[in-house]
Amino acid sequence: MLMSTSAIGGNPLDTFPKRLLERAQRHPDKIAIREKAFGIWQEWSWRQMLEEVRALACGLAALGMQRGDKVAIVGDNRPQLYWTMIAVQCIGGVPVPLYQDAVADEIQFVLDHAETRYAVVEDQEQVDKLLSVWDDCPRLEQLIYEASRGLREYGEPFLHAFAAIQAQGRIYDAEHPDFLASIMGSATL
Repeated sequence: MLMSTSAIGGNPLDTFPKRLLERAQRHPDKIAIREKAFGIWQEWSWRQMLEEVRALACGLAALGMQRGDKVAIVGDNRPQLYWTMIAVQCIGGVPVPLYQDAVADEIQFVLDHAETRYAVVEDQEQVDKLLSVWDDCPRLEQLIYEASRGLREYGEPFLHAFAAIQAQGRIYDAEHPDFLASIMGSATL
């Protein structure tokens, strides 16, 4: 297996977060990821993707996530879920991707056995699945959803909107500007 000898902050580009940072520095305005929504392509540059990941990583840290924590990720193949995987890795956590069409009992089995503390899901369907097995997942503490449709009446204190976690992350990042760079081993983040 070939590994790049390029370095950021003296460390090889051996993680997805470091690769993202390198791409955002070398090609900030090139398109990194695209998604078709309602027939129109949505695009994010490498710089924009890094900003999304950084906000989410800092938001997860503000929520209490620490190195080694496991984070379940459930949903369709969408940019926000890829950002979540990289944000979790920025903090040193372990992403635990699950099929969005898995039934609640299958999800509960994985969440419990992986000792998952956090879950990031796409929509109400996934929220409902996790809520139905919540009591059987004693380590699960926080649930974050990307699409808010149908969730207006949900009032669980552990339930958070993806956008709200990113907003909290931007505040956390401003208050702790060296946080992410220090945990990623890079002084240039």
